[in-house]
Amino acid sequence: MAWLITTLIIVPIVGALLVGATRNYARGVALAFNLVTAIGAFLLWRSFDSTLPGLQLVERHSWIPAIGAEYLVGIDGLSLLLVILTSLVFPFALLAPSRAAGDRGFCALMLIMQAALYGTFTAQNFVLWFLFYEMSLIPAFLLIKIWGGEKRDRAATKFFLYTFLGSVAMLLSFLGIYFARGTFDFAVLANLAKTGDLLTGNFKWLAFAAIFLGLAVKVPLFPFHTWLPDAYETAPTGVSMVLTGALSKMGVYGFIRLLLPLFPNEIAALGPWLLTLAVCSIVIAPLAAWAQSDLKRMVAYLSINHLGYCMLGLFAVTTSATRPSVEIQAALSGVFMQIFNHGITAAALFYFVGSLEQRRGLRGIDDFGGLMQRAPLLCGWMSLAMFSSLGLPGLNGFIGEFLIFKGSFAIAASFTAAAVIGLLFTAIVFMRVMQALFSGPFVETGVAFPELRTNEKWVIIPVTLLMFAIGIAPQFLFNIFNSTVVEMARLFA
Repeated sequence: MAWLITTLIIVPIVGALLVGATRNYARGVALAFNLVTAIGAFLLWRSFDSTLPGLQLVERHSWIPAIGAEYLVGIDGLSLLLVILTSLVFPFALLAPSRAAGDRGFCALMLIMQAALYGTFTAQNFVLWFLFYEMSLIPAFLLIKIWGGEKRDRAATKFFLYTFLGSVAMLLSFLGIYFARGTFDFAVLANLAKTGDLLTGNFKWLAFAAIFLGLAVKVPLFPFHTWLPDAYETAPTGVSMVLTGALSKMGVYGFIRLLLPLFPNEIAALGPWLLTLAVCSIVIAPLAAWAQSDLKRMVAYLSINHLGYCMLGLFAVTTSATRPSVEIQAALSGVFMQIFNHGITAAALFYFVGSLEQRRGLRGIDDFGGLMQRAPLLCGWMSLAMFSSLGLPGLNGFIGEFLIFKGSFAIAASFTAAAVIGLLFTAIVFMRVMQALFSGPFVETGVAFPELRTNEKWVIIPVTLLMFAIGIAPQFLFNIFNSTVVEMARLFA
């Protein structure tokens, strides 16, 4: 069944070609291919043995023998989790309210980006991984540049420059590693790092800094985040959902797959500084969101906040001198859950902002008011997404944040205590939004404000039920990555 991974990568590309050749029903064709990829992801899940650590369903072929590059793909628990997340976010994004959603070019680029993400989360060789990583940036740039809103040229250029420069830094670093060690294979490099430093002298710090820079921009981690609010604000709703729900996970995945296994000593040496950056992402981002009047920009800053929790958990388990195995497992499980839950919840929040913008033509907080009187169902479902993002018990957002704080507090108590302040600021932001939008002074628009539509219910209700399912009985997700977490915890302990 190893061919399943390759099939999963190829199907969206075939879909993009067919969409490009179709004059009508572009979104319908794209959704049909998303259904095929969802079935493929489900078969991948069924074929995956969650009791076994390490890579499974590995497919290896000779590709560029001269430089030791292979076509090498495989999955572990984290890769499978991200494949499932990608398969959920993309159809959700294609159904988002957007004038561009029916364009052939728009749908084709979305499918190409989906294929690139599947490749990024399954590639086990740097050359192949980098190819897919870069392949995802081009569609994202074009989607913002062509179908974005005001200031799309500036936002697209900023997005491309930040991510491209980070990519170049990573490429140069791995070329140096290849010349020193003669391989691009992630597993081989990780084994070399276990027995001692992967590189020697000052070059190891240069290589570490270059990879760290590229991944920190992609997460993004404070202070490398300044491209994100502009890109998320300007992008069409569906693209914003993909950027926050799936594309941002490439950075966190890169930290777990590349930086932590290859440079454990460097991360441990810089531990307090890295934890400080994570805390800044958690605390400063909601303060910036508090100051925003644009709903989309506000959600963008809150996305930085929630990804900061992932970085807090990762840096805590790798930088402390005393690392109990149980607490490491708790923190890593929380990080994995937060990756998945943030993808679902943040995408849902962007979907609701897009729905409000479609009805009103505006998306400023002050452009709405008294919505509970006009559209109580819309307000109710949107409130659930906000409470999920806030981490309310019973919803999916609580599980990951709780485990991250539980594990991190036992390892890095002072930094974790400071990070808790971010929860307070996030709560204030959401309470402000709910008061202004739902219960604030009635804003007379002169046009009817429709209640939740039937086509919107078909999207919102399943996603919200998934939030409840994860919040109440999350074991089905834990089963996917438990063995991966145990293996990583053993390495860090």
